[in-house]
Amino acid sequence: MANESNTTNGPVIEAAGVSRVFGSGDTAVTALSTISLNINQGEFLAVTGRSGSGKTTLLNLLSGLDSPSSGSVRFGGVDLSNMKEADLVSMRRHKIGFVFQSFGLMPLLSAQENVELPLHIGGVSWRERRERADEALDAVGLTSRARHRPFELSGGEQQRVSIARALVTGPAVVFADEPTGELDTATARSIADTLGEVAASRRATVVVATHDLDLADTAHRRIDLVDGVIVS
Repeated sequence: MANESNTTNGPVIEAAGVSRVFGSGDTAVTALSTISLNINQGEFLAVTGRSGSGKTTLLNLLSGLDSPSSGSVRFGGVDLSNMKEADLVSMRRHKIGFVFQSFGLMPLLSAQENVELPLHIGGVSWRERRERADEALDAVGLTSRARHRPFELSGGEQQRVSIARALVTGPAVVFADEPTGELDTATARSIADTLGEVAASRRATVVVATHDLDLADTAHRRIDLVDGVIVS
């Protein structure tokens, strides 16, 4: 791997014997089987595997978007299964950032307005929204493109806006699902470097599901999934 993890503060996420089964009876499909995994503060973790290996399912469980069929997931020491739905929503809004393959930007909003959106939803004042959005855009090298709308940006720039939006709330963990899937090789590498810088400079934990081995090689650590089981 390109970097060695220097995390010393213990796990921010702990998965113990986690399985996820969809359906029941003869039609049941096991997407994940008895996954145990600790992820440390400030770590950049890559989860690799072929399509259908369980990468997205694992991210959904670790982020509280879905619940395991068995086993437990602890976030910041708290068992997610013991949290009320309102508390899970608050956790995802304030402690977690999400980056997706399709960018997920609002087409009629500028880059800056897209980045501000989570803060607007959270009731943050206009002045603070603007300051924090400016800081997040600067962190991904897009200050000069703040007023541009998505159709005026390249694919790589749109993904950087998506990363800035994930960072703007100051999350403990950023989850990225195939963030380079729609990008050319050179642009994908720049996004990988940006995610690595996020982990290094902000002490945010970054968890990436990817089949891009170049991206995986920039991470502190990599785990491989095959048919819902960690094989390395």
